[in-house]
Amino acid sequence: MSLKDGLILEFLETHDLELPAKPLYRNLNRHGHEIGYSTVRQRLGELEAHGLIEKVDDAGYYAVTDKGRAYLAGDLEVTDLEPDG
Repeated sequence: MSLKDGLILEFLETHDLELPAKPLYRNLNRHGHEIGYSTVRQRLGELEAHGLIEKVDDAGYYAVTDKGRAYLAGDLEVTDLEPDG
């Protein structure tokens, strides 16, 4: 997990969004978070591997999972996050 993971999770959860990588990158930067597009793409893959986000359609839209919400609420520790699969 990286610091950017928390930023991405919190952004999606706080704004109750389902977004693909490019619009997520644009909106994060629009809201004052300096993060690169390649970083967003990479971190989405990691977050998905840990079950914190999931693809909601074939167009690549991602949303926070219940596990992701539990992590943000402090109900899961980083050590509890084994990659799914």
